[in-house]
Amino acid sequence: MFNNIKSQRLPADSALIMVAVMPALRDMEIARLFGWYRIPLRSAPKVISVDYIAFYQTGAFLEKKWIIEYFAPVVGHELTTRKELLHDESDHPHAHEAYYKIQLGQLVRLPLPISAGKWKRITFFYTTGRYLNNARKVKDLIVRREERTLLWRALRERALEEQEYNTEGILQMQNDDHSIDELLGLLKTFTEGSGDNESYEI
Repeated sequence: MFNNIKSQRLPADSALIMVAVMPALRDMEIARLFGWYRIPLRSAPKVISVDYIAFYQTGAFLEKKWIIEYFAPVVGHELTTRKELLHDESDHPHAHEAYYKIQLGQLVRLPLPISAGKWKRITFFYTTGRYLNNARKVKDLIVRREERTLLWRALRERALEEQEYNTEGILQMQNDDHSIDELLGLLKTFTEGSGDNESYEI
C-alpha cells in the first residue's frame, strides 16, 4: 500500500506498545514521509513515552480497513499546536489547541495484519511486544488480568523517567483493577460499541 515501508525484527517482548487510531490515508503518509503522528492533548492517553506505536486503520483505508498493519518506533515527543503541525489547516476549529507531536522512526509492516474482528471502534490502549508479535486479532492484544498491574507500573515509571507533562495526575491514580483497566485504555476501547471510528479526528 505504501512504498518505503521497512521490514525488520519485531519489537522485544517487553517493549511498551501504544495502539493508536490512524483515521486517514493522509495521516499515514505524514507518518511515513515526515516521521510524526499527532494526538490532541484533550483526548491523549495517560502515557506518551512508549517504545512503539501500532496503528489501527479505520474504514477510510477501504480494502485495508479495520486492521493493524504497521507500527513505528517512538523516538521522542513534544507539545505544540495543531496549527504548527498542519499549516494548511490554520482555520481549523482546533487550530490553536494543544497537541502532542510524536516523533517516529520508519514505519514497519507486520508479517501478518491484525484484524479488528468484531471490535471496529478502537481508541488508544497499551500492550506489549509479546502480545503484538503473536496477535492475529485485536482482542489478542489485550494484556491478561494478572499482567496489567505490571504493565501499568512500567508505563508509570517510563512517564516519570521522561518527565511527561501529566506526571502529577499519573501519581494520583488508584491501583485497583477498574482504575488500571481505565488507565490502560481498555474500558473505553471495548465498551463503546462496535461501530467504526471513521469520524475520529486528530
